[in-house]
Amino acid sequence: MTEEPVLRVTGLRREFGGVVAVDGVDFEIPRGGSLAIVGESGSGKSTVANMVVGLCAPTAGTITACGRDRSRPARSAKERRLRGREVQIVFQDPYASLDPRHCAEQTLDEVLRLHRADDGKQQRQARVAELGDLVGLDARQMRARPRALSGGQRQRIAIARALAAEPEVIILDESVAALDVLVQAQVLNLLADIRERTGVSYLLISHDLGVVRQITDETVVMRRGRIIERGPTADVLAHPRQPYTQVLRDSVPHAGWKPTRALRALTEGAQPS
Repeated sequence: MTEEPVLRVTGLRREFGGVVAVDGVDFEIPRGGSLAIVGESGSGKSTVANMVVGLCAPTAGTITACGRDRSRPARSAKERRLRGREVQIVFQDPYASLDPRHCAEQTLDEVLRLHRADDGKQQRQARVAELGDLVGLDARQMRARPRALSGGQRQRIAIARALAAEPEVIILDESVAALDVLVQAQVLNLLADIRERTGVSYLLISHDLGVVRQITDETVVMRRGRIIERGPTADVLAHPRQPYTQVLRDSVPHAGWKPTRALRALTEGAQPS
């Protein structure tokens, strides 16, 4: 018997004022699996993420997470908490999504009080320390406010906050795009390690094919609201079938890479077949 996927999206469509942002998107993620949605700005990938997490509702189509339909807004606070324990999201800018008044310990304790209301203070403190260790933050960093930390450290707090609810799916919406190359590699390694240790599933949203290799099994490529290519990540990277996907791959900086040439190809030369 085949196990039910942890996340399934079917016929997803979203219109804004008559403009179609997402049109007929289908994909699924097995439990413990990892899927990347890649495409340039305006391709519809972040709109898909926002619908999955519940920040906006689809115009049509269905979203099923952990066996439950979440195609429409939650009707109660209890249902919102339940959905939060199933799917969490980590955004691109951790500084904007963290409360500047709270240190990491306070940020994580707030989530635990919401989702683990039966736990006592000592249990929450132990879980906060465990989460800090999981994302590689020491005691001093856990007591610091966001402004005293680096971008990579703030993003580790955002990841720990998502993990605090013990979700089955974490959406990573351009979560390493604002980091420099070295810190980006460290965070990607951290995410790969967390997935191996916890069994959490990832939905990675990115414009950069270069970041998907480390943590995703499957990749779908979006352009103008539609999926134009899909397959195992290794195959999509090594043997892209669509000219647009080829351009995205070639836009990843490498020896001899010229930004103006890559930009011209992306905006003018890649036409989906």
